[in-house]
Order: sequence, then structure tokens, then C-alpha cells
Amino acid sequence: MSTPSRVFVGRLTSLSVFDPLGDQVGRVRDVVVTFGASRRRPRAIGLVVEVPGRRRVFVPMTRVTSVDGGQVITTGLVNMRRFEQRTNEVLVMAELLDRQVTVRDPEGDYTATVEDIAIERERTRDWVISKVFVRQGPARGHLGPFRRRRGATVLVPIEDVTGIHRSSPAQSAARLLENYDDLKPADLAEVIHDLQPKRRAEVAAALDDERLADVLEELPEDDQVQILATLERERAADVLEAMEPDDATDLLKELTPEQREELLGHMEPDEAAPLRRLLTYDENTAGGMMTTEPVILAPDATIAHALAVVRKAELSPALASTVFVCRPPLETPTGRFLGIVHIQRLLREPPHNPIGGILDKELEPLRPHSPLGQVTRVLATYNLTGVPIVDDDGRLVGAVTVDDVLDHILPEDWREERHEVTRD
Repeated sequence: MSTPSRVFVGRLTSLSVFDPLGDQVGRVRDVVVTFGASRRRPRAIGLVVEVPGRRRVFVPMTRVTSVDGGQVITTGLVNMRRFEQRTNEVLVMAELLDRQVTVRDPEGDYTATVEDIAIERERTRDWVISKVFVRQGPARGHLGPFRRRRGATVLVPIEDVTGIHRSSPAQSAARLLENYDDLKPADLAEVIHDLQPKRRAEVAAALDDERLADVLEELPEDDQVQILATLERERAADVLEAMEPDDATDLLKELTPEQREELLGHMEPDEAAPLRRLLTYDENTAGGMMTTEPVILAPDATIAHALAVVRKAELSPALASTVFVCRPPLETPTGRFLGIVHIQRLLREPPHNPIGGILDKELEPLRPHSPLGQVTRVLATYNLTGVPIVDDDGRLVGAVTVDDVLDHILPEDWREERHEVTRD
């Protein structure tokens, strides 16, 4: 099978990658290039391939035997160690697209924005950047998926482009986010974690508040603090409001008291109040781990209504598995806590019946100052995904879910060590 002499990276990404036996390895996510003063053209040294499990690995271009028919064929075994970008490497999709460059032209040089990159194999069998597809004029910030930039487009030789290896003062992240639009927050967080700090801030600025909140919850604390510092105070407060209360509280605890109070002051009072309450608890207690927004319903709510509530897409599986039943008011701190109902029980009962008739009242709720060890033992002993936390008056103040406990008993740097760190 022949390989085209020129391939555009925008077309190459998302293509399936197969080994010589025809088994699918993964799909292309990016192309790694290097710039060198002694080389006329930047060299493409490998592909970033997403393999099962959302792990991103490095496949050298020397292993690529064919790029044709909507697929990439490789030879030999693929090193399954997690890809980590080296200091002299640049990612085309993540860093070069949307970059502002200067194009030399006989009629006068002009500013343009990189739309795509073409790579081709030379006689030496090295892959190099040969052409750059640009749009005249600077990028106009974040673009939605259905908006198009203005300005003429042109395909120019890489030799006529200057500034492509230098980061632009302000670079859009629209194309990068389009490429990773299908990723879950945890997987997008890994991509963002691998970016340089400046590019990381540009990506954060391009995400909407809800998406950025979901991603921040999956990032290491250092990355969270760094990204939050790049946002305007008003927007940082909006993102904190969109985060789960326990995750937002953990992030606020990483800030100085002055920074913390400034952000809380920019939040809506009813959004800031639960966070202020959570900040009073030690992080290794039930109060320090709990969320103040579990699924809470009154005892007269029907089973059909309860099932409709737990079906909401924004709920995590751990939160959706348990309904906490209380007397009004139904916002924490609630009225008197009555009991819990598991989703499996809801599925076994007639939809018109009230949930108050199927309560599990045997589970003894914990107090906000209950230590981590006690919370862990209760979850394990009774095979629970969530445990209620009540105050001295028997009012529900929150719930601790199994994912919150895991986050506290795993090593502090577990988010940074999900896979092996480097490649040979």
C-alpha cells in the first residue's frame, strides 16, 4: 500500500492505527515535531496515539509504513508507556494550530493564523513539515464549532513562514478543543496537564465554566491553583460555583487566606455559604470530604420522581446511586434526616408509590467530625457508595461518597502517576 507524499495533520488526527496483523492499536491524536537550526524544515518524529484506556503513547514515524485509505499502518511493537512531551518537542494540534505567524510574500509580508500543517516523507525517509495552511489575519479568539474565521486562506511553503516555532502572545485554543471534544473530563485533564503553562491557560480560557469546572476536579492541585490564578476573579468565582462543593473546598484550601476570601466574596452568597462551612472541617474528616449537594428528596416524593432525578447526566454514578430522604427544607442543612433509598430498591418498586415507604432506616449516619477511618469502615462494612452526614440536631449536612474516600486514601500525587511516566 502506497503512502501519499503529503498528509495534512488535521486529516491525520483521529485516523485509526493498525499493526501489521491488522489489529487496531488506537487512533492518532497529535503529531510530534522538532525544530532545529541546522535543518531547513522542522522534522515530524512521531505520532501521539490514543490506545484503549485513553492512554496516549508515542509511535515513532520510523514505525509508520503507510498512511492511506483512512488508516495508519505501523510495523513492530508499540511502546505502551505513557507519552510525555520533551523540552525540544512541539505538538502540532495542541501548540501550532491557531498560532500567529508571518508569511513572506512578494507583494508584502502579512500576518496569518495557522489552520493546518502538511507533513511529507523526504527521500531520506524522514517526515518533515513542508507546507502550512494559513488564514490571513490574526485569530479572533475562541470560536464555536459552527463559526468560521474571516480572511483568505492559502497554502504556503514552510520556508516562507516565520514565527511558527515561537509561541504567540495570545493564541486561540479552538482547534485543540475541537480535536479533543469527545474526551471525558478526566482524559481532557491529562491532555491539559501535559501542556506548557501558557498553553494550559489559553485552553482554560477557551473552555466554558461547566467544562472547566469538571476538568479542574480531575487535575493535580498544583495545576488547579495555577489555572485559577490565570482567570479573572469574577470568572474564577463562577468556575468554583460550578465545581462540586467538596472539590471547590479542597481547591480553596490550597490558596492563601486572602485569595480564598477574595474569591468567596465574588461568589453568590448562597453558593459561598456551603463552602465556608466545609472550610471549617479538617480534610481527613467526614465534613472535610463530604459534598453538600447529594440527592435529597422529601418522603412524599414518588419513586418515578426519584428515578427521574437520579437520571440527570450531571450527577456522578456515586451520587446517583443513593437518595437521601429528609423533612423540608431540602437544602443542607435540611430538616430531620429520615433515611436513604438505594437506586436498586427504586427499580423494584411501583413508580407511583412514595419513597417514604421504602426507607432504609438501619444505617446510622455519621457526624461531620467522624475520622476518615470510620467513614471508610462504614462504607466497606455495609457495601455502600455513600453515607449520610448529620449534625447534632439530626439534620443532613452532606454525604460522603466512595470516590471522595478514594481520593483521600490514595497517594497525594496519584493523579500525576496514573500511568508510567516516560518513554524510551
